[in-house]
Order: sequence, then structure tokens, then C-alpha cells
Amino acid sequence: MNTTQRRYCGILMHPTSLPGAYGIGDMGPEAYAFADYLAESDVCLWQILPLGPTGFGNSPYAARSTFAGNELLISLDKLREDGLLEDSDLSSPPPFPCCGVDYSMVDAWKMPLLKKAARNFLATCGQHASDYDAFCMENAFWLDDYAMFMVLYERYQDARWFSVWDREIGDREPRALQDIMNRYGDQIEIRKVLQYFFERQWQELRSYVNGHGIKFIGDIPIFVAPDSVDTWSHIELFKTDEEGHYSAVSGVPPDCFSSTGQLWGNPVYDWDAIKADGYAWWIQRIKRLLSQTDILRIDHFRGFDAYWEVPYGDKTAEHGTWVKAPGKEFFTIVRKELGQLPILAEDLGFMTQSVEELRDSNGFPGMKVCQFGFSRDTASWPNPFDMFLPHNYEYNSVAYTGTHDNDTTRGWYTKLSEDDRDMVRRYLACNDHELVWAMIRAVMASHAKYAIFPMQDILDIGSEARMNVPSTCGPHNWSWRMERKDYSQQIAHRMSELVRIYARNGKSWQETEQEHLAQQAAWRMERQKERKEEAECEQ
Repeated sequence: MNTTQRRYCGILMHPTSLPGAYGIGDMGPEAYAFADYLAESDVCLWQILPLGPTGFGNSPYAARSTFAGNELLISLDKLREDGLLEDSDLSSPPPFPCCGVDYSMVDAWKMPLLKKAARNFLATCGQHASDYDAFCMENAFWLDDYAMFMVLYERYQDARWFSVWDREIGDREPRALQDIMNRYGDQIEIRKVLQYFFERQWQELRSYVNGHGIKFIGDIPIFVAPDSVDTWSHIELFKTDEEGHYSAVSGVPPDCFSSTGQLWGNPVYDWDAIKADGYAWWIQRIKRLLSQTDILRIDHFRGFDAYWEVPYGDKTAEHGTWVKAPGKEFFTIVRKELGQLPILAEDLGFMTQSVEELRDSNGFPGMKVCQFGFSRDTASWPNPFDMFLPHNYEYNSVAYTGTHDNDTTRGWYTKLSEDDRDMVRRYLACNDHELVWAMIRAVMASHAKYAIFPMQDILDIGSEARMNVPSTCGPHNWSWRMERKDYSQQIAHRMSELVRIYARNGKSWQETEQEHLAQQAAWRMERQKERKEEAECEQ
């Protein structure tokens, strides 16, 4: 046994899913209460989804910007505490649904209040003026373009800059951009203030979370949205035709789940152009996200080795090709610029030896999803050597019951046939009622360095709480929210007990033993003090 190896436990919970009165989770009091709850549960990792401002479909993986923060996560309560909003502004929110996010409803009510707070800030910023100016200067490489992009998006009521906007603006002709700045300068400034609000509130929350011994795991999608400021401001980094239109998009090839593959539609990178610039844009991107979180999960990691490229305009992903990417050189350069990279690799799906070598040569932990261990892909089921079954997890892994793209474990289990449910029960040695927590325990007991669980599984709730169904754009995707009443001392104590039993507090065996000895010594000293006081009273 290697007693120096540390093991960790985390919860996957995006801030939009926090409870609260304003229709969407935010960085206000409920975020701090959730951090307290994690600490009470002895959980040391809080995993989130991408923090960017979402676009059509509300997916965090199709953000308007890979650098900006989602303004809807800004806490109105904290803005009121700062004197930027009045009590009356927040006294009568609409009857928001309590268990889900109605993004249109939230945006229609909340965005005017956020802009009001920004105008008040600009009129009375006073002591924060220097902080705001410093923020704008430090982030000018993305902030100025983003603020203008969002103002233009509102003007055109559409973010498809490549097909809806006036050509000279879509092409970023200097005279056209200057005209926009002259005409809409005040609105652009408001957008910059909102990003300042986001950054200040997020860093305050992160400081509080870190102060509880908890680290944030962020998320970085490998691709960006076609209708984003990232493509509008840096079209030279993406593959285009002679007219400047996208020439290829991303996806995955046909497999046993889809005969036509998955057509994601994200523009693919021109890696030669990115390399010629010393990978500067990507380095800025990773540096920015590491300034907001402590560890980064890279979504679709295999795309750094090779990605599935589909001609632009195709209706399916059937006729794509695998295109090599310079992953080995890329991570070498990034490490030289940023130092050691605390990265987790989402390595699910079609894997090759070269992808595994890229992951392992960089020391990045790969992902294991327990639900996948019970898929019927062999004659003997479950296959005792299946890499997704907990007893087979290697140490350098991130183990999950399921992810944001899977059904909740309870929902997944109820959809199995009775024969399949029987096999799951036999593997986990449990009954139907205890199924979810038996899987949590199995993942906790595995050798994986990280064990992370969606909050929906901790609450043992069904498919109604599923976060996302991949390749769909339904109204329930990304909308689940927990309620305040879902907090449970019993569940916190149950988690804490499992963390203690399986040593998932992020400490080595030696540190744990020293803490135990120190606690025993403190208890003995306290008992001696009590006995002395008792003896003195008797005299």
C-alpha cells in the first residue's frame, strides 16, 4: 500500500442549480451555504460546468465567450448589499419555478436589474474605480470585444455574426467598429461593468470555498460556439473558405449509438495558424480559467490528438475524417508558459493508443463512469474486466457514478430491464432502495484518486432531475435546480462517514494518523483538566 497517495471526494453541482428566490442559482448566500454543506460533508472538491454566458439552448458548452462569465450568475443580493440596488428592486420577483430554470423568464427580469446596478456603479463607483480600471486593463484582450459583441447581439437580436449582422461589422472593418463604439459606448461600458461584478463576486466565493479546504474543478470545452465572440474576434484561428466562412465543423463518427454520428457544428481550429502564433490564444484561455478555478477538466480531450472533421453544410457526421492535432507539442508549450497543469482529461468515447499516450505522458487522470460498466456489450455481463467497473479503476482516474450528460443513477436504474437490474444489485450487493448509495460507496471504495458525484445522485432523485440529454435542445436541459429543503444533515453525515472510511479527505495516511493522534492528545488533556477541576471542587 502506498500510504502517501492522496484520495479525494467531490460533488458535481453547477451554480445555476443552487436554490434561491430569483429563478436561477447565483453567487449569493446560497452558494456560500452550499460550500458550508460540502465542508460539513467533508467533501473537498466542488466541480462545476463551464462558467461562460450561455447562448441558444442554454448550454454551458456553447457559450457566447470562453473568457467571460455568465451575468445571470451575479448575485442581486450582493449588489443590494453594495448599495447598487434597492430593497424595492428585489421585493417582488416573478413566480419563478422552484425546481428548474426558465432562462427566458430569468433573463427578462434579471438583466434590467443588473444593468441598473451597473449604471449606478458607473455613477458612484468612487473607491472601486481603480479596481475596475485595473480589471479592464488586465482583461482587455477579451473584455472589449465581448462587451461590443453582446451589445451587437442585442441590436441584431441574433448572435450569428457570420450570416445576420451587416457584413462590414461581421468582418470587423475598423471604421464600422469605431462607429459602433461612438454610438453605443455607454451600453458597451455597462457590459464591462457586469463582467467586473461577476469576477469580483466569483473570486470572493472562491476565496470562501478555498478557505474551507475545498477546491473548484472548472470545465473547458475544447471547441467554441460558432456564434460566439471567440470566432468573431479571432476568425483567423478557425478553418474557413476563401470568403471567410467556416469550411469544416466538429462531431463524432457513426457508432453503435448513432448510425449517422453526432454533428456538433462547432468550427474546427486551424492548428497551423494557432501554432504560428505560439498557441497564444489557447494559453490565454487556460490561464484565464485557472485564475478562476483550481483544477480544469478538459471536455473531449481526445480532440487534442485527433478530431472528427465534417465538411461545413453536411447534415450528418457520416462523411467526416480524422484530422491530427498537435497535442504533444501543445501541452509542452503550455506547460513551459504556465507550469504544472492541474488537468483532468475527459477521455470517454472512441479512444486510441495515441490518445491514451497523450493523456498518460502528461500525467492527466482519465474518467471512469460506473454506469458504463453495466452496458451489455459482451456475452458475459457484466464483464469482470470492464474498465468502468469500480474494482478495475487505476489510481490516476476520476471516477463518477454518472456525469452531467448521463441520466441520474436512480433514473438510469429504473429504465433497466429486471434482468439487468438484478445483475447491478448482485454486483453492488444491495436492494433497489439502496442502489444509488451502494454505487456511491463502490466508487468511493475504488482505487481512483478522485471520486465525484452529481448532486442529484447524492439526493437519490430520478430522471426528472437529469441535467442534459446530449444532442438534444429540449427545454429541460441545463435547467435542474435543487430546493433549500433538500439540504439534509443525515446525508451530510452519511457522506462524511464514507469520506472518513475510504480516506477521501485529500490527506495522506501519515497526515490522517497525525491528526488522529493530535485529537486523542487534545481529548486526554481536556479530560485531565476536567478531573482536576472536579478534584478541586471536592476539596
